[in-house]
Amino acid sequence: MYEKALLLKMYRKMVQIRRFEEASIALFSRGGLKASVHPYIGQEASAVGLCLALNKDDLITGTHRSHGHMLAKGADPNTLLAEICGKATGCCQGRGGSMHVADFSVGSLGAFAVVGAGIPIAVGAALGFRMLGRDSVTVAFFGDGASNTGNFHESLNLASIWGLPVVFALENNRWAVSTRVDHAVKIQDLAIRAQSYGIPGVRVDGNDVLAVYQAAQEAVDRARSGEGPTLLVTETYRVEGHYAGEPQVYRQRRDVDVWRAKSKDPIGRLRTFLAERTEVSEAELDGIEANVQEEIEAALQFALQSPEPDPITCMDYIYA
Repeated sequence: MYEKALLLKMYRKMVQIRRFEEASIALFSRGGLKASVHPYIGQEASAVGLCLALNKDDLITGTHRSHGHMLAKGADPNTLLAEICGKATGCCQGRGGSMHVADFSVGSLGAFAVVGAGIPIAVGAALGFRMLGRDSVTVAFFGDGASNTGNFHESLNLASIWGLPVVFALENNRWAVSTRVDHAVKIQDLAIRAQSYGIPGVRVDGNDVLAVYQAAQEAVDRARSGEGPTLLVTETYRVEGHYAGEPQVYRQRRDVDVWRAKSKDPIGRLRTFLAERTEVSEAELDGIEANVQEEIEAALQFALQSPEPDPITCMDYIYA
């Protein structure tokens, strides 16, 4: 059994991601954002389970759907929401927005809007660790759609040949925009693709944060000890549309409702586990939820009250 402090941290992080995304969707629906957002709701256990297995000096790369990855790695909700709003106080000074957000201070090399683009970046970072003699690890987050790109296969091949310290975190949320995974891939278990590159392929229930955490620990320890990469597939589901406000005409509402149920929802599942298998009280969990709600409301006010970037700085950061 894991320590109570770790279990509560898992719960808090997943609730934080959920409330953050709900706030982002509400802000978008009111016209408060200059661009769309791609919600991570329903996938929280994947990011939290993986990132809690990492050290602060370990690095991650993300996708166009990376608010959850950022928060799980330790990003400040204030500066992250300000960035999504394009404000000067954002973690990229308003230059990145939702789909290109990064925060080197917590080990996030960035979100990448191009599908699969972050995978080779993670491999490059892992090669850098090797060249510098560091025992740090990188995690590349990406979806099922990205696993059909050349970046995926070339990156796994190169990382395998060189035995690099990288974990390939494939979040199979069933949908590549509006294309069902079984319409794009013949195999049911995407983890078997690892066999082509001579590395372990591990498939876990991506809505069970404890299962993800255990598998992530093993993959990260393997990478850190010099044994090379792992392909870790977390089986989850994207319960919101590809982007906030999307019509979702390609799927049935009843299918989504199945995954929203408490028995499948990652937060509901952990709450049930804590109530039935530990000494954590409902009052403690309610207190965490209330605290997170206050935190997100404060972040929203911070973002809305923050200044726009000064036009005079428009040429900043173009060249290194």
